[in-house]
Amino acid sequence: MADKKAQLIIEGAAPIELPVYSGTLGPDVVDVRSLTAEGIFTFDPGFMATSSCESKITFIDGDKGVLLHRGYPIEQLAEKANFLETCFLLLKGELPNAEEKQKFESTIKNHTMVHEQLKSFFNGFRRDAHPMAIMCGVVGALSAFYHDSLDINDPHHREISAIRLIAKMPTLAAMVYKYSIGQPMMYPRNDLSYSENFLHMMFNTPCDEKKISPILARAMDRIFVLHADHEQNASTSTVRLAGSSGANPFACIAAGIAALWGPAHGGANEAVLRMLDEIGDVSNIEKFVAKAKDKDDPFKLMGFGHRVYKNFDPRAKVMKQTCDEVLSELGINDPQLELAMKLEEIARTDPYFIERNLYPNVDFYSGIILKAIGIPTEMFTVIFATGRTPGWIAHWNEMISGPYKIGRPRQLYTGHSQRDYPSK
Repeated sequence: MADKKAQLIIEGAAPIELPVYSGTLGPDVVDVRSLTAEGIFTFDPGFMATSSCESKITFIDGDKGVLLHRGYPIEQLAEKANFLETCFLLLKGELPNAEEKQKFESTIKNHTMVHEQLKSFFNGFRRDAHPMAIMCGVVGALSAFYHDSLDINDPHHREISAIRLIAKMPTLAAMVYKYSIGQPMMYPRNDLSYSENFLHMMFNTPCDEKKISPILARAMDRIFVLHADHEQNASTSTVRLAGSSGANPFACIAAGIAALWGPAHGGANEAVLRMLDEIGDVSNIEKFVAKAKDKDDPFKLMGFGHRVYKNFDPRAKVMKQTCDEVLSELGINDPQLELAMKLEEIARTDPYFIERNLYPNVDFYSGIILKAIGIPTEMFTVIFATGRTPGWIAHWNEMISGPYKIGRPRQLYTGHSQRDYPSK
């Protein structure tokens, strides 16, 4: 039942009554579905004012800097929960009890290996291919290796696919990295935590297995948690749209990875490192800050402010703390990191940045952390995709679990009217 009614008045026509719904949180929503029967569409490029679905998973209030997963603030999850607890929460709707947590973590660990033939699949790619190009291919290919659970109408099949995707994404990510540098691909170890295992597969070799630093593993886990879901963003909407056609979950997640690859979305922390490269040295900061303030100059400081968060990014505070811990643990003396810290200081004290809410965001800190850990810039978006996988699956499963329609946006056509093919 609608909570309220709205009226649309178009000159020369009778008023059209539209239902208005109120969610648990957030603005009211006008239901415009009946407009098609009146021969009218709404026009909303980028879907900035359109709710494409009803969801119970994640809520964002950009003005207040709020991000909730199933009602829990992201700051609390990043501080108190690990990544697999967050995965369970997104998928199931509630935090796991001790028994559920142990069982879920055990199940994930037992599915981290990938089919051995997938190794051969990698040989079809050039060694210098972008890691995201390979990830799109190998994740989509999972449906060819695990086609025993592709009935999207079977809840058990959906659960198996969810487990496989969450478990195998870090294995595939590490395989992509190892392939690019010509090192042997490392098998996962079931005695390690999710994030320890990822770092083990990334940086160990068969001839030299080192113990993973708990601080670095915790930092990696927090990066995964802080990227786990972010409501109806471009990649999540892509997963839902692909899923609305009845496509299998592996294909849908591959579609999400393709959307995430864009520099305006998942490539933002890569852009931070490229910007630092462009600035080059601490002595150049003043010149580049002046360029950023000049509205006629195309240069932009990447990693500051956020399209959604108009006040502050709730993930950034936790990420800054993690950044400080990592840099302290590693004792790194890196000119680029020194440059980043100087930029952060300016952004927090310069009135220009403060007045415009151009605070360092999650991408700024995550880029610095990943570089410090030793992960190359071109792998950053692959890390993002690994962390975002449970959110994508949760949204896909939520849609498939209830009544849904294939996505079919409309358009405002401004091309030629009908015309005849010219006579010869």
